[in-house]
Amino acid sequence: MLYHLLEFLGENYNFPGDDLYKFISFRAGLAVILSLVISLLFGGRIIKFLKALQIGETVRDLGLAGQKEKEGTPTMGGVIIIMAILIPFLLMADLTNMYSLVMILVTTWMGIIGFTDDYIKVFKKDKKGLAGKFKVLGQVVLGLIVGIIMFNSQDIKVRVDKNVAQEFGYELTEIQSSKIDTIVEVKAALTNVPIFKESELDYAYFLTPFISEKEKRQKWAWIIFIPIAIFFVTGISNGANLTDGIDGLATGVSAIIGATLGILAYVSSNAITADYLHIMHLPGAGELVTFSACFLGACIGFFWYNSFPAQIFMGDTGSLTIGGIIAALALLIRTEFLIPVLCGIFVAENLSVMIQVSYFKYTRKKYGEGRRIFKMSPLHHHYQKLGMHESKIVSRFLIVGIFLAVLTIISLKIR
Repeated sequence: MLYHLLEFLGENYNFPGDDLYKFISFRAGLAVILSLVISLLFGGRIIKFLKALQIGETVRDLGLAGQKEKEGTPTMGGVIIIMAILIPFLLMADLTNMYSLVMILVTTWMGIIGFTDDYIKVFKKDKKGLAGKFKVLGQVVLGLIVGIIMFNSQDIKVRVDKNVAQEFGYELTEIQSSKIDTIVEVKAALTNVPIFKESELDYAYFLTPFISEKEKRQKWAWIIFIPIAIFFVTGISNGANLTDGIDGLATGVSAIIGATLGILAYVSSNAITADYLHIMHLPGAGELVTFSACFLGACIGFFWYNSFPAQIFMGDTGSLTIGGIIAALALLIRTEFLIPVLCGIFVAENLSVMIQVSYFKYTRKKYGEGRRIFKMSPLHHHYQKLGMHESKIVSRFLIVGIFLAVLTIISLKIR
């Protein structure tokens, strides 16, 4: 909104600095500040409000140190994160940009699912919350919507070398403003592949054994691309949800991931850096830098209240939302294959639960009693059972998160 107001004023009136709003770096910096101010300013008030409503966490006794002390801590704090993301973004973003609209949809959609789950737990006193099948259905539908938009929208295109586009068989759109004759714009199910020098992967390639003509493969590439989108949205949102088990863990890890995705969005949206790094240029994706800045500010601001000892928990309102946001950002900037590295902590938490449950069922069937690999899952609870204080667990997980983020960024140059 503020973006469009400044655009109007810049076109009709001349005043010093009237074109600052055009710079992504300026809007992203301002977005971080606004997100921090909103989360810090309103966070304390929201905590008091939730306490007045007696909206406290009900803790199931798992035999973990310090667990029962958390009883009654306000939950549903994800509302703070959502506010601190959407308000600055609505002010600073170009709301005619398709990337902006997709991220607003993702944040709102996942926020509603998470809020519904928390509402049932807190107000209806049903510890199970929203039935798991409905949560998964909501994630699947969101992944479906994101995939359909990316595959069909004329406003989401990639710029690649003409020879690459012709090799894949895509219809070419010349860029009149481009000074580089070999660069063309295509609407394609293409993505970046890390490490390899020939970094473009066409999802339509996987249909080669079934469809010989290139043009027909492009039309049916959604059969591969949309399930991939659903898989990442569902997997990462559940991973974030599982990670939110001790004070500040999910928030801190998500802040690191958000900052990294902001960097990746910037280099992808900038023609010069994209060409230098041999990645696809995504025209219009600069708005995702502003969104990532809002996400980063919101996570850091919430961490102020959520770090040990937590004054508030984000609940599913926050954890499902941040997971969906991370997945959608990665898909939009065509870096989904870096997610297993960048979101390695989420992946490890997910895998620890899957391994624990599978092994328990297998040993119960084979030996008559279930056995465990970890003392408890998800993974952070395993370390708690080993006697490690949760603040130390969070610190070490964040160090690992930073390591994975740096590894993700330098992968851009390992080609």
